[in-house]
This record gives sequence, C-alpha cells and structure tokens, in this order.
Amino acid sequence: MIFKRRDKPPFWGRLREVLYPRKGFWRGMDYVRKRLHRLPDSPHRIALGFAFGAFISFTPFFTLHFFLAAGLAWIFRANILASIFGTVIGNSLTFPLIATGSLWLGRYMLGRGASGESSFEAVTHAFAAGFSSLSATMQSWFGYGPSMLDGLMLFLDDVFLPYLIGGIPPGILCAVICYWIIGPIVEAYQARRSKKLAANSARARRAAFREQEAYKATDGREGDNV
Repeated sequence: MIFKRRDKPPFWGRLREVLYPRKGFWRGMDYVRKRLHRLPDSPHRIALGFAFGAFISFTPFFTLHFFLAAGLAWIFRANILASIFGTVIGNSLTFPLIATGSLWLGRYMLGRGASGESSFEAVTHAFAAGFSSLSATMQSWFGYGPSMLDGLMLFLDDVFLPYLIGGIPPGILCAVICYWIIGPIVEAYQARRSKKLAANSARARRAAFREQEAYKATDGREGDNV
C-alpha cells in the first residue's frame, strides 16, 4: 500500500497511541468512541467490557490495568478490547482525582480518619518509594544490597491498602454509569448501521434487477431482428 507505514510500531506502542495519543487526549477519546461503535459484538458485552476497564482504573495496580481489565472481561465473557478501552477512564486528567479521592476514602473506611498526606504529589511520591522498596527487597534476595522490606510494608499498609479499598465504591459507581451509557449508545449505533446496510443492500439488488431486465429487453430485441 502506498500510504502504509514502513516500520510498523509494536502492539504496546499502538495501544499507547490509542489511549494516550501524542496528538491530543480528546482526539484519542473520539477514536475510542468510534472503535467502540464498530466492535463486532453485542452492546451488552461491549458495555460490560468497558465497565470492567473503568472499574480497574480505580485500583492501585498501575502497569497492570490492561491485563486485569482483560482478565475480568475474559472471566465474565465481556468484550476484551472494550475492557482495554475502558481503562482510558484513568488518564492524566482523572488520575489526580482518582488517586487522592480513593486514598482519602480508603483511610476513612479503615477508621484512620484524615491521617497521612493524601495530595496527588504525596501519592505519586509514595508509589515511587514503594516500587523502589520492592525492587531493593527483591534484589536483596539474591545478595544485592540491603532489604527494604520495612519500607515496603509501610507503603502497603499506609498507602496501597487504603487506595485499594477506597477505590472500590467509586470504581463500582463509575462502572455502572459507564455500562448504562455505553450500552444504549452502541445499540443505537448498531441498529442505525444495520438499517443503513440493509438499505444499501436493497438498493444494490434493485439496481442489479433493473440491469438484468434491461439486458433481457436488449437481448429480446436482438433476437427479433435475427
């Protein structure tokens, strides 16, 4: 093909471009909307898959959202690609609100009140420190450097667990809202598209019939002349 890219980007590069495009977030959202409309599946499975992706976006399992969303979709027989698209709910615009809100709510649900810093900057710093502690601890198992297990356990108890628990209620709410919005939209689009395809098919059949009738009439006149 003339306009086909010479160097095809890897799968994760294409997926990143879909969810976090370099040409603008809203353009990426519009692309996701169009792809959802065109997925070859039932509105229920598409909406359910997207809802799973939206729910997973409220969990602190960063770098695993795609896999967890796809896993839930596979278990409940929802559309897997729609579940990956659903993780777009967690993006650079919404993550500050999701992270701070989930952490605050989780601490409240665990009876810890407003203890600890819940700003987005503090959350990102805590996760960076947590991943560093995890990496150092795993390296210590093989004799490389000291263990940071105490720091890792502090992160899990003070940040990760409250974030996980606090993200469940708003995650479920967001998933339900997404399901009830996406389902009717996809259903309406598929019905409109089916009607359009049926009209085009009927128009093509009528054109073929007229062409066949014209051919018969022409062939008949030529036979009379002979």
